[in-house]
Amino acid sequence: ADHSSVCFKPCGIRKVEIEEIILLDDEMEAIRLADYKSLYQQECADKMGISRTTFSRLIESARKKISDALLNKKALKTKIKEE
Repeated sequence: ADHSSVCFKPCGIRKVEIEEIILLDDEMEAIRLADYKSLYQQECADKMGISRTTFSRLIESARKKISDALLNKKALKTKIKEE
């Protein structure tokens, strides 16, 4: 799978002026499975080959980063796998 970098930033603020938050590949995959595909956490954990508690920590971390970016006007940068 190919990777491409994606950056979301608040409108009207230059990129050099804002803090950047990096979403890791595993965090992106957790978001994709839990929030985009609406799978249960155990299903997500199974698909990722990790424990349910590890998945829980991963999704919590990803959601915190996303909400921090949205609420505090920070840029959100990630790499996404091309399907």
